[in-house]
Amino acid sequence: MSDNISVEKSNDQSMRNLGKSLIADINGLRVSYTDDGRADSPVIIFVHGFPLNKTMWSSQVEALEKNYRVITYDIRGHGESEAGSERFSIELFADDLFRLMDELDIKKCVLCGLSMGGYIALHAIQKSPAKFGALILCDTQCNVDTPEVKEKRMSDIDHIKKSGLKEYAENNLKNLFMPVSLQSKKDEVESVKKMIREMSVQSLTDTLHALANRNETCEKLSKIEQPVLIIVGEEDNITPPSKGQFMQNKIKDSELKIVENAGHLSNLENAGQFNKYLNNFISSIYETVS
Repeated sequence: MSDNISVEKSNDQSMRNLGKSLIADINGLRVSYTDDGRADSPVIIFVHGFPLNKTMWSSQVEALEKNYRVITYDIRGHGESEAGSERFSIELFADDLFRLMDELDIKKCVLCGLSMGGYIALHAIQKSPAKFGALILCDTQCNVDTPEVKEKRMSDIDHIKKSGLKEYAENNLKNLFMPVSLQSKKDEVESVKKMIREMSVQSLTDTLHALANRNETCEKLSKIEQPVLIIVGEEDNITPPSKGQFMQNKIKDSELKIVENAGHLSNLENAGQFNKYLNNFISSIYETVS
């Protein structure tokens, strides 16, 4: 086992809540999370993308829970978590992650984030590196929005406030999935559409503001000392493989894996290959719990 990663253990399994749709109260904010797998094993925390929720990670939970303790949670304003009253920002979302870890008495974990979850993960590890033993960045980037992307977010906010989420959800699916997946992954597409349409207009537009106004994290990539895996779908048009390659070049000894036949939601479009990369990376760091 790597020297810079500790295994989270619990002496009393009865003190830990297990299962789906659990609620943690962090400074008055109700956060929905899941907690599966073995208490005496390494902790993996997954941070979902926008505008999705923790259920996007169900295949990864199933793949890992036999050997690890696996936690997913809904970012504030997403899924079943409350939005709270504070102004949304990536920094606030990262602070929420720290509070959840404190509430669950998790001193260190492997952190995996996709898209917006990757933005949060990069801010978190750069703010408090000691909390993380390894980092997995999926279909994400360290750059800020281009002026064109920021303008598109502002346009989406105006349109959503006037017309609601139905049209936005339909249009967003075309960006999140590669074209063939829209036909071949019907269940996944419908699941994502449902996640988007169940968000409140306020939370969705507030998150768009947070994404548009986020800070870059590229300059500090070279300071990351933990093992890092970068995963990206080969047909990802939002954060293409070139974005992953850029980060790999900046992060010492990091790995880059390309998921075939996948767009932006590589964990859903080709879960088998995604999970293989995930498992291989984590097991190379930890001795698999037998």
